[in-house]
Amino acid sequence: MHTSNLSTRDKLIAAMADTLQRKGLHGAGLNELLAQAQAPKGSLYHHFPGGKNELAVAAIEHIGQRIDGFFAQLFREHPDPLRAMQRWLDNTLQQLEGSRFERGCPLATVALESGPEDVEIRAALSGCFTRLRQALATQLRGVGFHADSAEGFANLFISLYEGGLLQARVAGSSEPLQRASAALFQLLHDYPRENRHDQ
Repeated sequence: MHTSNLSTRDKLIAAMADTLQRKGLHGAGLNELLAQAQAPKGSLYHHFPGGKNELAVAAIEHIGQRIDGFFAQLFREHPDPLRAMQRWLDNTLQQLEGSRFERGCPLATVALESGPEDVEIRAALSGCFTRLRQALATQLRGVGFHADSAEGFANLFISLYEGGLLQARVAGSSEPLQRASAALFQLLHDYPRENRHDQ
């Protein structure tokens, strides 16, 4: 992400979002965040009095705010839902492989680290996961799936995506995610066309 025109606050959020994807919350060092954001010492607590956790919540919410636009653009470019979701997976796998299986989903990485005491972080994560499912379901409805089917397939795909990505990272191979997605795409491909409301 180009940060030259961003405010210090936005640079810190961008740096945290990137770090969450690579290292998770516990791996996010304050000095590294400040250096990546090119922010002066003291700026983190100036903008985020709650420290690293408050910045993490802001980064998660920032990710969530971009989800609707991401899916809208994806389905504009690839009206066929299978192609759209395959493109999303391809981009994810390219990023994962290009980072030597370091860059996963920032949401899942933080979710695995969080505990019951992380109330605000878990609330932000839950809202983000919900937004992911709803955004994908909206696009599936837009290409002809009934509401219940769109919601079901969206829930299934997001769960598959997160679980497959986690397995791919620890295996150092994209195969777990590729095999799982291929099975789901076959299911979607075989989904009875008479159940589509546009037929």
